[in-house]
Amino acid sequence: MSADPDRERDISWAVARLEARVLALVGAILGGLGLFALTAVLLLKGGDPVGPHLQLLGQYLWGYTVTWPGALVGAAWGALLGAAVGASIGALYNFIAGLRA
Repeated sequence: MSADPDRERDISWAVARLEARVLALVGAILGGLGLFALTAVLLLKGGDPVGPHLQLLGQYLWGYTVTWPGALVGAAWGALLGAAVGASIGALYNFIAGLRA
């Protein structure tokens, strides 16, 4: 009994495919919580000045500062960027997996 090559290709594509939306969600959660946690640790640690290196992210992420309100802004930026990276990785992986099928 010979297997249908089209069916095998469809099955291997379904198995090899990633859900880009799920990767976007995971990236958003990790990015948002990560930047919030980094800011919160520096704020709880204290010092003068607080987090000069992390403060430089404010040059790229509009509204971000190493303050409690800035931590919330950073969480939003981290979620947005994490979602974009996760979706891009999923889409690129699926594209490459599609070429191999």
